[in-house]
Amino acid sequence: MKKSCRRAIIAGNWKMNKTPKEAEELIRGILPLVKDADCEVICCVPYVDLPVALQLTNGSNVKVGSENCHWEKSGAYTGEISADMLASMEVPYVIIGHSERRTYFGETDVTVNKRIRAALDAGLSVIVCVGESLEQREQGITSELVSMQTKIALNGVSEEEMKRMIIAYEPLWAIGTGKTATSEQANEVCSVIRNTLKSLYGEKVSEGTTIQYGGSMKAKNAAELLAQPDVDGGLIGGASLKPDDFAAIVDAASKG
Repeated sequence: MKKSCRRAIIAGNWKMNKTPKEAEELIRGILPLVKDADCEVICCVPYVDLPVALQLTNGSNVKVGSENCHWEKSGAYTGEISADMLASMEVPYVIIGHSERRTYFGETDVTVNKRIRAALDAGLSVIVCVGESLEQREQGITSELVSMQTKIALNGVSEEEMKRMIIAYEPLWAIGTGKTATSEQANEVCSVIRNTLKSLYGEKVSEGTTIQYGGSMKAKNAAELLAQPDVDGGLIGGASLKPDDFAAIVDAASKG
């Protein structure tokens, strides 16, 4: 199957940025710039911004996502949000396993899998993040590590449920550092992920699954990264907070 048969998806990950009022301003800035996009566009926003984001994007081509969810439906988990809570708001997407969740908040491959299971059971679509540290890359274990992360994350996920899964390759050494994997490095690891999917589900699922790159993709490097055969989109951090930059990346994906 050709790359053109997969969904190109650009998702903005706002992280811990923007009050509801600031979110309204940002979304109003983004909407007219991406209204003719020939790719899927998602804004993943902090919990407090979900109501305004859902309201403003209603009827538009921009979808909304959450930045995390818990694996339990309810309980004594102070500060957490369940997948069912997101579903009740009609939030369609959720990011799970972001490198910052793994690095700062004790997220593990096992808890990533549990969160994915909860999200899928609640009817959400999932962007799951995998990626290696600089030390692991220098040790030459990137392929083995990313393949393992992918397998554990997708444990118990059916072939049918893979239609609601997006995988984002996020090298930890390129998150928030300004460093970016070369287009060849990004494609190499995305290819590893795709081959892992093939071993788990077969060629149809492997070739039909969108795999994003998520390490400091910017307006100036998006076209080169998105031109790679196994890079189908981007999970965008800092550039997603700047309407013109985010729109430029969406435009690169639309042309890619």
